[in-house]
Amino acid sequence: MMLAEFFGPQPTPADQLPDPALLVRSLTRGALEALAGVREVDQLARWFSEEAYRSLVTRANLAARARSARGVPPARPTFVIRTVRVTHPRDGIVEAVVVVAGPGRTRAVALRLEGLDRRWRATSLAIL
Repeated sequence: MMLAEFFGPQPTPADQLPDPALLVRSLTRGALEALAGVREVDQLARWFSEEAYRSLVTRANLAARARSARGVPPARPTFVIRTVRVTHPRDGIVEAVVVVAGPGRTRAVALRLEGLDRRWRATSLAIL
């Protein structure tokens, strides 16, 4: 066994983790608020893998630049979570789609959660 395998993140089976639906809703809300500029992306860091977190930071920075260029201040987004679909393709893996309706449009948010080190961690987030 290599040291990286021993000391690296350890997979956790789903039966040792909480129901992921609440986390899926919270991460969706947090990500949309971060993109709107009313939540610090850092508040979400502990729930994301490094790659997924960097992707969210990049997107939030681009959104902030776009708001600044248009002279639009950050505003709390108003949206309603319409549906949450959670599937378990493998033990300790969750893939979810959240349909979010806002005043101007309806969006889909896709998340992949992996059970690592006895908690769920988002390894992928896509806002469509």
